[in-house]
Amino acid sequence: MRAALSAATRTLATVSDTPRLDAELLMAHALGVPRDALLLRHLDEMSPPGFDAFVARRLAHEPVAYITGRRAFWTIELAVGPGVLVPRPDSETLIEAAVAHFVGRAPATILDLGTGPGTLLLSALAEWPEATGLGVDASDRALDYARGNAERLGMADRARFAIGDWGAGIADRFDLVLCNPPYIATDEPLPPDVRDHEPAGALFAGADGLDDYRILATQLPRLIAPGGMAAIEIGATQAAAVTALLASVGLTVALHRDLAGRDRCLVARP
Repeated sequence: MRAALSAATRTLATVSDTPRLDAELLMAHALGVPRDALLLRHLDEMSPPGFDAFVARRLAHEPVAYITGRRAFWTIELAVGPGVLVPRPDSETLIEAAVAHFVGRAPATILDLGTGPGTLLLSALAEWPEATGLGVDASDRALDYARGNAERLGMADRARFAIGDWGAGIADRFDLVLCNPPYIATDEPLPPDVRDHEPAGALFAGADGLDDYRILATQLPRLIAPGGMAAIEIGATQAAAVTALLASVGLTVALHRDLAGRDRCLVARP
């Protein structure tokens, strides 16, 4: 396995910024063990059947998460696959912002708009075990993944999911609203593993990437409970534009940056 991992790392460097990590995740998947178990106990064994086929799929720019069928996020692991947005570490900034807001207390109700495979909602429910939540998405396929993830994580009794158009038709208010909307301009170039594999509806938002923020800005004031907050993911150049949209409807807005120092999350409060 050591030799196979080294060879795969060199090969994958042509398509990935994290070739060694990709190779290790694919090897662990082929072996049927967690990555840490691979590194601690299996490196001197023979390379398992299937590893070369997984590397070939990655060389065709298929996301690692689609090949393995899972992705770690915050403190949980999610099942993912074609048709859903792959959870990204940058989005954990939204959960971090919520944790900072609710120091000494916990949100009782959580709304995740554009929940995908349940990424933000289930992460928040893992953080606050007494909370309940609603995840909304326009994709039936994404909601199938979300419901399956809630079941596997033992949260099916605390998480419900509904097809919907952002906050349209939702009458309740929530202590915590989470949202990672599409924010990429339609003509913006993307890496092939994103452009050719992940769902366009979860990526693109009009000529300036702001179409969905314009909708959300009109809905958020009636969705956030007193003392609550919304955490909204943004593109790294969009803080000023989205802040202006949220401020125009009377929300107080603060910026949070991700671990790389990029603008990543806006916290909005009534």
